[in-house]
Amino acid sequence: MKRTTFLIAMLATLLLIGCQGKRPTAVALKVEMQENPQGIATQTPRFSWQITSDIPDVVQQSYRIQVAETEEDLEKEQNLLWDSGNVDSDQSILIPYEGSDLASRGIYYWRVKVNTNQGAGKWSKPQFWTMALLNDAEWQAQWIGEDSLSNPNETAEGHTRLAARYLRKPFNTKDSKIKRATLYISGLGMYEAFLNGKRISEDVFAPTVSWYPERVYYNVYEVTPLIQQGNNLLGVKLGNGRFFGMRGGETMVFGLPRLLAQLEIEYADGSTDVIVSDESWKVTSKGPIIANNEFDGEEYDARLELKGWDTPNYDDSSWNSVDIMEDPKGKLTAQPNPNHRIQEEIQPIKITKLPDGKFILDMGQNMVGWVRINNLNGKKDQPITLRFAELLNPDSTLYMDNLRSAKVTDIYIPAKDGTFSWEPSFVYHGFRYVEVSGLDYQPNLSNFTGRVLYDKMVTTGQFETSNEIINRVFKNAYWGIRGNYRGMPTDCPQRDERQGWLGDRATGCFGEAFIFDNALLYAKWVQDIEDSQSPEGSISVVSPRYWTIYNDDVTWPAAYFYAMNMLYRQFGDVEPIKKHYPSMKRYLERIQQVSMEDYIIIKDTYGDWCMPPESQELIHSKDPARKTAGPILSTTMYYSLLNLMSDFARLTGNEQDIAGYQDLAAKIKEAYNNRYFDADSAKYDNNTVTANILSLRLGLVPEGYEQRVFDNIVRKTEVDFDGHVSTGVLGIQHLMRGLTQYGNVDLAYKIATNDTYPSWGYMVRKGATTIWELWNGDTADPAMNSGNHVMLLGDLIIWYYEDLAGIKNAAESIAYKKLLMEPKFPKGLTHVKATYNSVYGEIKSEWTKENDAFTWDIVIPANTSALVRLPKDLNISVPTQKGIRKVTETDSHIEIELGSGTYHLRGNSN
Repeated sequence: MKRTTFLIAMLATLLLIGCQGKRPTAVALKVEMQENPQGIATQTPRFSWQITSDIPDVVQQSYRIQVAETEEDLEKEQNLLWDSGNVDSDQSILIPYEGSDLASRGIYYWRVKVNTNQGAGKWSKPQFWTMALLNDAEWQAQWIGEDSLSNPNETAEGHTRLAARYLRKPFNTKDSKIKRATLYISGLGMYEAFLNGKRISEDVFAPTVSWYPERVYYNVYEVTPLIQQGNNLLGVKLGNGRFFGMRGGETMVFGLPRLLAQLEIEYADGSTDVIVSDESWKVTSKGPIIANNEFDGEEYDARLELKGWDTPNYDDSSWNSVDIMEDPKGKLTAQPNPNHRIQEEIQPIKITKLPDGKFILDMGQNMVGWVRINNLNGKKDQPITLRFAELLNPDSTLYMDNLRSAKVTDIYIPAKDGTFSWEPSFVYHGFRYVEVSGLDYQPNLSNFTGRVLYDKMVTTGQFETSNEIINRVFKNAYWGIRGNYRGMPTDCPQRDERQGWLGDRATGCFGEAFIFDNALLYAKWVQDIEDSQSPEGSISVVSPRYWTIYNDDVTWPAAYFYAMNMLYRQFGDVEPIKKHYPSMKRYLERIQQVSMEDYIIIKDTYGDWCMPPESQELIHSKDPARKTAGPILSTTMYYSLLNLMSDFARLTGNEQDIAGYQDLAAKIKEAYNNRYFDADSAKYDNNTVTANILSLRLGLVPEGYEQRVFDNIVRKTEVDFDGHVSTGVLGIQHLMRGLTQYGNVDLAYKIATNDTYPSWGYMVRKGATTIWELWNGDTADPAMNSGNHVMLLGDLIIWYYEDLAGIKNAAESIAYKKLLMEPKFPKGLTHVKATYNSVYGEIKSEWTKENDAFTWDIVIPANTSALVRLPKDLNISVPTQKGIRKVTETDSHIEIELGSGTYHLRGNSN
């Protein structure tokens, strides 16, 4: 009896421990969408967290946030700067701080505790953030540099050429123990900073790019471990970046490189030291980086190495005193988004010797970054040259024609015979193949490493199916998207362009946001767009406006609006909309003034860019029957912007503007249909797929004509184009979802899986490992034929996730708080597996439909829910587990409301 009682007690204890282990817990804490960020510049930072629990159907009912200046105060709940108290709310993303004023330089600790319908959680682990300098007057530093072109062949014209600058400042610390050291730094165009010979960060290409006349970013780093008692040395290496740009011109070259640095040291006794960039620093441009240009490459002369230049005991007597440089004019701003990082390494898969003695490396993947040389044997004074390309000629030499004027050449000159290792600092390339010259022996594959660069962010999505073409296209998209993140979303990474073209990302940004946590990059980019806006309200279709192009049309500038809608819908971030609402409104008014006639927007510059031409040797079609009229493109998209602005007005408290937007939209719709719609045939203008799909998807089709317009889209696609895509970058933004929405997922699937021209699968079949700029990228004129563009993806990635995997925001939901999971099942597709790590947690969807049997595994993160909708003929056996809130049947579907948790659904269509 005693033994039985003992066992019962032990079991009860184990059950209690198990239940405690399942308590809902707040994890993945973030401030301003970053974990433990440094240099926050707002007085109202926003807090986010996820909830983890093994218990199903978890809904947060309240939260409590505490903030203090020390972890000890936080633990003891004393001297709190903010205690929110228990706030009845299910919101767990972007909760604004409401405590005492935050101070410049401050370091703050915070934690959160949640109460849920499944029990109360414990306090989270403490996290922290630091503040930037909130007042310009707190900057004591001056801009410094070398204000001359002092080396051979340097020029600010044409192909610019300039050596890197090396700057150094020795300083001594006090005897007192160092409590904290913080570096506030901006180096234009880009910098690497060192303390006592050690890099302060793994960041590259810092700070991020901007339109420098309006805004200059600085970074904040905690550097306490790098400071030593006694003698110290702060050293900075300056590259050219986009400040001393790659080609001459007033919007490409803003001046010579310059540095602003302020190192603040706090001691345990309460005293401080401030080391600032000023006239006491030394500089030289006679170091080993004799040239660096993002288009043309980096040249490194090891014979000029400055051994130990970044350490205290180096003799800098031959260096010059710095010049005090002019302020770059733009507002000095704490950088809100992460810098570039090396995010992956890959090894070459093949090396081939050419008849001329050169070698060709095949990385096996079109990538973006650079090549690191590992223990290669060099000879004194004999340059080792690396040239980069995406493709090879038939004779296995590099195909360079599509790079235009970009030289894409890195050069290393050894100082002595023997092995060396090296990688560049201030350039990047888009390439699969590397030509290596200057060697007199066959190197090994291990002598080279591909270093993959893009803005630091996590991968949030995975996607695979039973169809290999879809899988390959998704992989190509993954490599292409991340390869075109360079502090802004760029068009391409390899030729003499690499600019922030708006049109490439208008809808693509939504798809990208499934794969990458790109919120901070896009929030920063929309600031670039406003900074590049003209006083009259025109939007430059390249932003930052290194190429200043004010067309006063709609299709490319629409990306400004769509990107902010993406940030709100995908991540729940409304602040960009609030911040840029006046700018968006100014643009709409500008278009009305200069581009609208009789309620039709008449200006259009690029048409339905890169639609498949009638001849595969062309870049652009010359056939009027294939082209969509410019006013159709501009008017449909302007109409969509008016509707979007009505929503934005509600979100920002500008309800007084809504009537104006709606009235103008109604007049535009009427005028548009009077001019372009043929009611008898239900065709728009010359009946292109793009004209019809934009009119249909953007809401301009008169009521009752929707199906007939859609039938024309299907007929045009199936009959005139044999079930292939016929659209360019505008029509493709709506094609896949439009076909599926109106009931023809099988045609969408055919387009997605075609491997004949024109199609994404054709690119794969031709060996592409990224997405081409042109549907006919293997045959078109190289003048505009990048092998790594993402604009032709359109809405494909969205379609993968929303329509194939069923991971979709419900119409009334923001940031996947509630999902509508209604996957489609095209003929021939038997399996889909997808994950998306939303701001609330990871969503999973994996279904198999084969031989009449159907299974579907679903994971819904805590504090969210889902409405699952499936065809009734699947005969779903509804599980009875906890978390299933409601089951409803209609004539055609079964609907299951799910709380958070893991679910397995089964069915059989027999």
